[in-house]
Amino acid sequence: MRRPSAVLAALLLAGACALPASAAGGGDGDQGFTIKDPRITESSGLAASRLHPGIYWTHNDSGDGPYVYAVDSRTGKTVARITLRGIGAPRDAEAISIGPHDEIYLGDIGDNLGGEWPYVWIYRLPEPKVLKDQTVTATQYVVKYANGPRDAESLVVHPKTGRVYIIDKKEDGGHLYEGPATLSTSGTNIFRPIAAVDLWATDAAFSPDGRQLAVRGYLGGIYYDWNGGRIKREGQLDVPLQEQGEGVSYSVDGTKLLYSSEGADSEVVAKDVPGLPASKSPSASGGSAAVTSGGGGSGLKLGAAVVAAGLAALFGLRWLRRRG
Repeated sequence: MRRPSAVLAALLLAGACALPASAAGGGDGDQGFTIKDPRITESSGLAASRLHPGIYWTHNDSGDGPYVYAVDSRTGKTVARITLRGIGAPRDAEAISIGPHDEIYLGDIGDNLGGEWPYVWIYRLPEPKVLKDQTVTATQYVVKYANGPRDAESLVVHPKTGRVYIIDKKEDGGHLYEGPATLSTSGTNIFRPIAAVDLWATDAAFSPDGRQLAVRGYLGGIYYDWNGGRIKREGQLDVPLQEQGEGVSYSVDGTKLLYSSEGADSEVVAKDVPGLPASKSPSASGGSAAVTSGGGGSGLKLGAAVVAAGLAALFGLRWLRRRG
């Protein structure tokens, strides 16, 4: 994965420290949690289980092995590590998604060389009905892009159709790529660009009803009306400040977006899903969607100032590189 500049990372860390705890998420379950497994140090994807409510699937970045982890959001503890059998050694696993038939899709789609690999892989396995450490046979698919190799960290499976999509990772914005209606194990699966995505995307997720697509980056996010794949931008996501934010998932009930980050003991932060009717919004039923006391206002202002400084640093460095 390509990381943001050291200057920007330091600014983001300072901004995260400036925010009050209530603004950065907390609690348990779908209200947010901390990943406590010392083996999970580079959580690069997140997906809510429909088969096991309260369980979130995640995985490490490159260098771990053919593993996915089931984390109980009520405790932050791993309740199962699944070893994938029947595949090669993952090169750079960057995304995870759940299909309509309780199947896990793992996207080995990262390309740290910025688009040098001639092909990447997707692995599919049935979600275990019993959560315990076990080995599960997976199906491996070879993937190529219609317009040449590229880096990507976002893979989503539509919860109704089962079709697989990838969003490539480009600093100036990428594209949504659509896979074949049915993935094939007998040949190469060609993914074709169908829509522009105005974001340096690090992960994405479908809402449970398949009508909304959320795409996150390091510094923000966008949510789209799915519109049958002809995506329409609806607004910005309230993405939290995180050290290396690379995961996002809707809660099973569709009212929360949970954001994960790389790092040991990383926090998974929950935010209200934007655009919901007032009757479905958690804050409408008494929850707090904003900090109103205890110095939260000043903390949020400081955090906003740090984000602004970070953006200035990012675009300033890009301008200097181009001038050079």
